[in-house]
Amino acid sequence: MNRLLLLALSFSGVNALSVRPSNSTECRVIPGDAAWPKASDWASLNNQVEGKLISNIPIGAVCHNTFVSSTLGTVNTYDAAKCNKLRAHWFEGETHMSHPSSPMQYSATNNSCNPFDTDPNSPCTIGNHVLYSINATKPSHIQAGIKFAKKHNIRLIIRNTGHDFLGKSTGPHSLAIWMHTFKSREFINKWNGPDGYKGKAIRLGAGVQGFEAYAFAQSKGVVILSGNCPTVGITGGYTQGGGIGPLSSIHGLAADQVLEYTVITAKGDLVTANSKSNTDLFWALRGGGAGTFGVVTSMTVKVFQDKRTSSALITVLDSGNNTDAIYSGVETFISVELPKLVDNGIYIIWVLQPAGFLIQVRIAHGKPKSELDAFLAPTVQIFSSLGLTPEYLSWDFPDFLTAYKTAPGGQLNVSDLMYGGRLIPRSVSTDPARVGALVAAIRHVGTRTPISGVAFNVSGSVSSPGDVAVNPLFRTTLFNLVLGVYMNYSDWQSNMDNMNLITQDYVRGIEQATPGGGAYLNEADVQQPNWQDAFYGSHWGRLSQIKKKYDPTAVFYSRTAVGSEQWEERLDGRLCKV
Repeated sequence: MNRLLLLALSFSGVNALSVRPSNSTECRVIPGDAAWPKASDWASLNNQVEGKLISNIPIGAVCHNTFVSSTLGTVNTYDAAKCNKLRAHWFEGETHMSHPSSPMQYSATNNSCNPFDTDPNSPCTIGNHVLYSINATKPSHIQAGIKFAKKHNIRLIIRNTGHDFLGKSTGPHSLAIWMHTFKSREFINKWNGPDGYKGKAIRLGAGVQGFEAYAFAQSKGVVILSGNCPTVGITGGYTQGGGIGPLSSIHGLAADQVLEYTVITAKGDLVTANSKSNTDLFWALRGGGAGTFGVVTSMTVKVFQDKRTSSALITVLDSGNNTDAIYSGVETFISVELPKLVDNGIYIIWVLQPAGFLIQVRIAHGKPKSELDAFLAPTVQIFSSLGLTPEYLSWDFPDFLTAYKTAPGGQLNVSDLMYGGRLIPRSVSTDPARVGALVAAIRHVGTRTPISGVAFNVSGSVSSPGDVAVNPLFRTTLFNLVLGVYMNYSDWQSNMDNMNLITQDYVRGIEQATPGGGAYLNEADVQQPNWQDAFYGSHWGRLSQIKKKYDPTAVFYSRTAVGSEQWEERLDGRLCKV
């Protein structure tokens, strides 16, 4: 039995945090409640999952003398060498994705175990980290976790890499099903499913990440749709949330490519969801959000032929005297050149920040460098004609993966920032007054903190916006606008203030400039007002009905997911019905 689990069981009846119990049957049970599982219950669960139950200590505990929790009591944890190593690698996704409880999005932890705390005497606490994790390696482990959570009325979390902006993969007083080891990859030369598709496909286990999927696809001479950041779990929140990526303007969203899911439902049944079986669940999982309809164990998706690829970079530095010219150029770029570029299948990420303007053409799949140079020449000319001196660089690559690994802009440190976002309608670019108002709102943010646009055209990748559960607004979107404010590890209150700044100032200003837009539920403000409409659009009603059908007792909860509107997290972390 896991050493930490043994220690946890000895303390499982102790309420070290003195959490106020609830008399309501409408709340999830937390440590300190009479109904909280006994030591024998946790031991039984550990036996059922073959010793895979983990009692979590946050990774930041090595920077604190002690860790204090309701399950482990007080544990001595300080290790100066490990602390220094952790701090050096904290902003790398690999630091968190291999741990059963560490979210990459630090703001989701409630600052409970800060690795940059200068006083090691301050205790590390579990805070918003998951209390226990099941390191699931087969479906029966997942089924046991679901059954246990239902029986004992405790909060259940589905976790893979921890790479999510909204902190969905963590939660206080919870049991997590950790899917990270579901790494199976299978190439299917000719799919013969019920949907009529006869092309090549790949079946992925739920724990496969973007970099693994890309490499496996290349080994078969094909490409697969995944994200810009290599650490995303492709089968989980990425695809189930829609899935923007380097090939979106050519093939569509990741959710558009799904042929089949295997899913464990709230009843504990392992089912297949495709165009003939459990069709409503299949529809919902393709863009309706992760962590709420069931636990996906595998996903089968279409793949496409690999091709020669090019990339480019345009940089315009802000000297402090040319800001007006830069934003004038940005306005022309958005209204004139950007639509043409995405319509030609080019994947573009552009960034504005106090230092200047950057255009990253991450992937131009199927286009040689000379062709890409010709496409981008008018953009370079826009800025040159304004008296600016844009720097232009471009590269040629033999295939997609080489370009993906080599071209600038591939890694994202999720722990660095708190985020907000907005889907910008393509119609804005055709109206001078509207694009002017949008650029003014962008400038308000970009002269203070980084803001970027991920541009794409997925209007023709499905026969109808209702084919999949993705917010229909994606089909009329020109770019997803994402802004971020850097985390302050020495002043937690400033982070809370900045979260409100994102909601009440930065995002609100962009929303006012883009009426009729929405937000990408994977890259948005965790405090997004009216999030049901912003994230899910006209599909909200149907998704709610499917949630009630497959999870009538609300076993699965995830922040801003379908069904979460019926719950609230109280100050002590308790989850209660509203």
